[in-house]
Amino acid sequence: MSLLVVGLSHRSAPVSILERASLSADTRIKLLQDTLAAEPATEGTVLATCNRIELYADVDKFHAGVAELSTLLAQHSGVGLDELTPYLYVHYEDRAVHHLFSVACGLDSMVVGEGQILGQIKDALALGQDLHTAGRLLNDLFQQALRVGKRAHSETGIDRAGQSLVTFGLEQLAQDADVETWARGKKALVIGAGSMSSLAAATLARSGVSEIVIANRTLARAERLAQILSEPGSTGVAAHAVEMVAVGDELTRADVVVSCTGATGLVLTGEAVEDATRERTAPLFLLDLAMPRDIDAAAHRVPGVRLVDIESLAEASADAPMAADVDQVRGIVSDEVAAFGAAQRAAHITPTVVALRTMAADVVASEVARLEGRLPGLDDKQRAEITQTVRRVVDKLLHAPTVRVKQLASEPGGAGYADALRTLFDLDPETVASVSRADLNDADVKNRGRV
Repeated sequence: MSLLVVGLSHRSAPVSILERASLSADTRIKLLQDTLAAEPATEGTVLATCNRIELYADVDKFHAGVAELSTLLAQHSGVGLDELTPYLYVHYEDRAVHHLFSVACGLDSMVVGEGQILGQIKDALALGQDLHTAGRLLNDLFQQALRVGKRAHSETGIDRAGQSLVTFGLEQLAQDADVETWARGKKALVIGAGSMSSLAAATLARSGVSEIVIANRTLARAERLAQILSEPGSTGVAAHAVEMVAVGDELTRADVVVSCTGATGLVLTGEAVEDATRERTAPLFLLDLAMPRDIDAAAHRVPGVRLVDIESLAEASADAPMAADVDQVRGIVSDEVAAFGAAQRAAHITPTVVALRTMAADVVASEVARLEGRLPGLDDKQRAEITQTVRRVVDKLLHAPTVRVKQLASEPGGAGYADALRTLFDLDPETVASVSRADLNDADVKNRGRV
C-alpha cells in the first residue's frame, strides 16, 4: 500500500485561497483523469467540499507522487504552484488513512462532529468508481472511512461536539438568541437546490420560519425541493420555487437568505443587497455557505444587514468548545487505522498464497497422472484413494506455513513475506498478478454495489 494524500483545508489555508482553489464538477473529472495519466499514480479520487480539497492516490514513488499531485492540484485549481504549496499538507500510508478516518468522523471539520462530510466522502468514492479511477485500495479505504464515521456517530456523543455547518451558521446569525425563537415567523430565501441548500431549507422549516422561497438555476430542482418541504409528512412549511432572475425581487421581501450554489461568480453583489434594503426597516440576515462565496463580502457594510460566511464561521468555530467525546472518537480512529493496515497487509499476501496452493495442486495432478501411466492397472477406487492421500499430505504441509505467513504479513513490516514466498517456491510472478487482477475485479463489483 502506497497511499498518498495531498490537499488543503480550512486548517491549512485562508478562505481566500480555498475560494480560488475550489473545483467545479467538470474540473474534478479532468483532475482525476490527469492523475491516472500521471506516471506515479495507479488509482485516484478527489474529496472536494466547501472547506477542503484533497487528492488521494495510490503511488509507487513518494517524492514523485507528491510533486505530481501538487502540480496537478495547482493546474486544475488555477492557483499557481508557488502560491499554493505553502498551504498544502501531505499524508502518506498510515498517516493518510488516519487523516481520512478523522475527516470521516468530523474531527477535522470546521464544526467538529458535523455529519455532512460522510455524504461528501460517499460522493468522492462514487466519482472515482464512475470514472474507474478508484481501484482496490481506494475502494477499501473509502468504504472503511464511511463505516468508521458511522461508528463514531453511533457509539459516541461526537454530535454534541458540534452541529452541521448550516445549524452553526444560523446560530451565528441569531447571535445570543435561540435559533427557533429568532427564526419564528420570518420569511426565508434559499438560493440553490443542492444538498447543502436542501439541508438549510429543511433546518429553517424546522426552526419555524413562516415561508421559504427556493431559487435555483434549474427551476425543476427548485420546484422539487419546494414540493418536498410543503408536504404534510415533511416540514409542512409554505414553500414555492422561483427562477434565479427573481432573486432581486425576493430579496426585498426576505428576512433570512441562505445561499449555497456552485456559481463561480457572485450571486448577490453588495449593490444588490443595498438596493434591497433601501426601503425596509427590519434587519436582513445573510448566510453564505458557498465556496467560492455567493454573496459579496461588502454586504456586511450595508446598514441593517448581518452577513455570516465561511470565513466568519471559521473564526467562530476556532473558539467552539470541544466535547469529551472527541477523545473517544480519536481512540476509535486509532483502532480502525491499525485494523485497516493489518487487513491491507494480509490482503497483499493472499494472491501469493493462492498462487502457491494452485502450484501445489498442479504438482499433485501432474504426479497422479504420471503414476497412472506407470501403474495402468489401478482401478477407480485405488486411483481416487491415492489422489486424496497425496492431496492431504500437501494440504497438511502447506497449512501451518500459509496460516502463519498471513498472520506475520498482517503485522507492521510484514510486507516482505510475500516476496519471500515467491522466492522460496519459485512462483511465477504473472500467476500471482493474475490472481490479484481477478480479486480486484471481484472487489470492484462488490464495492460498486455498496455505494
